[in-house]
Amino acid sequence: MGKTYSLLLLFALFDLSDHTCENVQEQPEYDLLVIGGGSGGLACAKEAAQFGRKVAVLDYVEPSPPGTKWGLGGTCVNVGCIPKKLMHQAALLGSALKDAQILSLSALFLFHSCSSSLNVRLCCFLPNRKVKYFNVKGSFSDPHTIRGLTKGGKETILTAEKIVIATGGRPKYPIHVAGALEYGITSDDLFWLKESPGKTLVVGASYISLECAGFLTGIGLDTTVMMRSIPLRGFDQQMASLVTEYMESYGTKFLKKCIPTKVEKLESNRLQVTWKNTDSGTEETDSFDTVMWAVGRAPDTKALNLETVGVKTNSETGKIIVDAREATSVPHIYAVGDITEGRPELTPTAIAAGKLLAQRLFGQSSELMDYDNVPTTVFTPLEYGCVGLSEEKAVQCYGSDNIEVYHAYYKPLEFTVAERDATQCYMKMVCLREREQRILGLHFIGPNAGEVIQGFALGIKCGATYPQLMKTIGIHPTCAEEITKLHITKRSGLDATVTGC
Repeated sequence: MGKTYSLLLLFALFDLSDHTCENVQEQPEYDLLVIGGGSGGLACAKEAAQFGRKVAVLDYVEPSPPGTKWGLGGTCVNVGCIPKKLMHQAALLGSALKDAQILSLSALFLFHSCSSSLNVRLCCFLPNRKVKYFNVKGSFSDPHTIRGLTKGGKETILTAEKIVIATGGRPKYPIHVAGALEYGITSDDLFWLKESPGKTLVVGASYISLECAGFLTGIGLDTTVMMRSIPLRGFDQQMASLVTEYMESYGTKFLKKCIPTKVEKLESNRLQVTWKNTDSGTEETDSFDTVMWAVGRAPDTKALNLETVGVKTNSETGKIIVDAREATSVPHIYAVGDITEGRPELTPTAIAAGKLLAQRLFGQSSELMDYDNVPTTVFTPLEYGCVGLSEEKAVQCYGSDNIEVYHAYYKPLEFTVAERDATQCYMKMVCLREREQRILGLHFIGPNAGEVIQGFALGIKCGATYPQLMKTIGIHPTCAEEITKLHITKRSGLDATVTGC
């Protein structure tokens, strides 16, 4: 019961859909017009305004199929990184409280609620940065003109010398699956539910799928993940397998090699899902309270009318094609963030790219965004952080004979005292085998993986080598110190289990 109340409390923290800013009807001329009030768009707009330019931001959230909507701030603030991390933390607190009983701690943790008005504060913050905000849906009328429509249909015409597109992406629905659109939800909706999702099926094996399934399991809900093929596509597959293995031991169920075929609503209001097992060829069914689709994201471009002004997109992905300067096929129109082809779909890269773009446009800078060696973390119950190349990618780029992989299985101190299973706590460093042994990639599964990788990312960005890392003194007792002691190679075939200090 307590876990369900905790879930409802966290869902309630994000009920911000009624907060909007005043719509202003005018036709000014702007130096920069940003379409999209997410991380990248806001970063670009605020940076441009610091150079004394006249800047405006247009942002409008089209409700999801179930009707979910939110205010300024984009995916990260409203239905992405922030609520995801809070739910992840809530799930971890449940495990920590169990450990606390074993450790005989007398004090419990008090979970303070975060502000329920993040997007309102963002909205009010923009005027202080001299950025005008319009709560309208924007589309191109011509290369320098944007037509904005309010929810009520009122029109605003805005013109600008330069325009930045930063509308991000939205979750896909598998429309070929009968009942998917009518009865399913996505991550756009999960954090805004008014009641517990109950027994939940999460379809997909992306990081969004696994993160959501992980925290739902952690707060006590019966949760199943349906996977068509491999987990965490694009990530190191050895690490991805360890992540899902831990999740299974943690209580999350997995339906592997399965494809959903239809979703039906029963008289009990539960959802009956039918799927096909591609290995056995059999058809199976089960009923759930909630079905969440996490089968990918699509760029939010439909309403922009890009074809009118000649902005080119990738015909397969729909993403906008940009060059190293974030410029589109139209000289004065730019794009940043998830909507751009070939860029990492990560909030920090969108923010950095937006700031650098504004500095190039208005601050006489020539610095380009560097998308190499971008660190990231998957916030599953046992976190997975990485930076640089996966082992597979390193082999593909340099050949297996030219790389060396140092690795270790370790046991966090907090796992030892609480007698928790640490079978999947693992790290590996992928290096060139040449004399210098430059580090190509670092992968870490364990507690606080994001904090661990963030620190090492600087060294790898600066071209750190294996000998340099071995000269680094670790902080004891920490999980991160084990990285500074990596010495067993995969090639050696020796047992990589860490023993003692």
